[in-house]
Amino acid sequence: MLAVMTTDPLHIVADENIPAVAAAFESLGEVALVNGRSMTAAQVADADVLLVRSVTRVDEHLLGGSGVRFVGSATIGFDHVDRHYLAARGIGFATAPGSNATSAAEYVVSALLVLAARQGRPLAGRSVGIIGCGNVGSRVRTRLSALGMHCCINDPPRQDAGVPDEYVDLATALGCDVVTLHVPLARDGVHPTFHLLDAAALEQLRPGSVVVNTARGAAIDNLALDTLLAQGDDLDVVLDVWEGEPEIRLPLLERVAIGTPHIAGYSLDGKLRGTEMIHAAACAFLDRPPAWQAGSVLPGAAVLDLRAAPDAGLEELLRAAVCSCYDIEADDARLRVLFDLGAAARPAYFDRLRKQYPVRREFAATTLRAGSLSDAQREVLAGLGFGIAPER
Repeated sequence: MLAVMTTDPLHIVADENIPAVAAAFESLGEVALVNGRSMTAAQVADADVLLVRSVTRVDEHLLGGSGVRFVGSATIGFDHVDRHYLAARGIGFATAPGSNATSAAEYVVSALLVLAARQGRPLAGRSVGIIGCGNVGSRVRTRLSALGMHCCINDPPRQDAGVPDEYVDLATALGCDVVTLHVPLARDGVHPTFHLLDAAALEQLRPGSVVVNTARGAAIDNLALDTLLAQGDDLDVVLDVWEGEPEIRLPLLERVAIGTPHIAGYSLDGKLRGTEMIHAAACAFLDRPPAWQAGSVLPGAAVLDLRAAPDAGLEELLRAAVCSCYDIEADDARLRVLFDLGAAARPAYFDRLRKQYPVRREFAATTLRAGSLSDAQREVLAGLGFGIAPER
């Protein structure tokens, strides 16, 4: 991506829900905040820089006739962007790969610990099929391995690229106790992921297994999944992403074990990291020095004292530590308010849950006072990313 040298103040149009975006980009020019889902060509016609999230489709329809020179998406994915059009127009483009990967991985940990408590079954010793082992999937693997789970990796693109690992086929991954998806959305190509878990694939899931989707809603055929669950299947399903967002299938929400409004990657750390990454990319494209860092606005670390529970089991301690950072059941409860709303109000409520999402920090922002915990317990807690205060 060639740098475009300019010292003139720029006109920047940004999704209002990108955290700290005005503060991050004010050194480059005037920042106009707009609603990302309803962004129009008229709003970006005079823009030099456009900053979006996954809710905005960026293509010729939006940018045709505009003066946009750089597009930054504060997301890890790019299926909402017509990259071929940008390249043909010489428009710079950057995303924020890995920015929210830790947050999404911690979401999976939280979900599995909650379900393990409901089921009365420990996670240690269970098998987990990780479908997609990139930025998010690799972090999921690290954390679930720390919990004593056996990870089976299915990632055909990485396998084809010669990335060394012990890979399994999709059928083997689907036969695990837990299946978790971390793939981009691709409707064509060598390895399409649209409806990767279609009706036939869903039938291969082990009875009583857990399915987690934090990738893209359409990676699972939502209608097929709803039909399967309606038949009384004993799957425990966790969905953070849905086909048709922000209009989601309420019968499916009713049947899943945990449902959340596309917020798996919504830690404050991850969101600000995404802003910092597209800020740095824009500055590089414009040949200007970066003038903002996420650390400048992150709050200080918290301390959690676990010394009052020396006799607690490992997973009980894990749930206490994890829930102190992130209560996934609260997100589930907030989404289920949709059942009390009329059809016309539901999409706006779904979006509002995302826009007004409460502050959530990653596990590394919490230091645990562990006291007399065993070395094994300390190792697992550290493996999840928590800081461990030294004993005195």
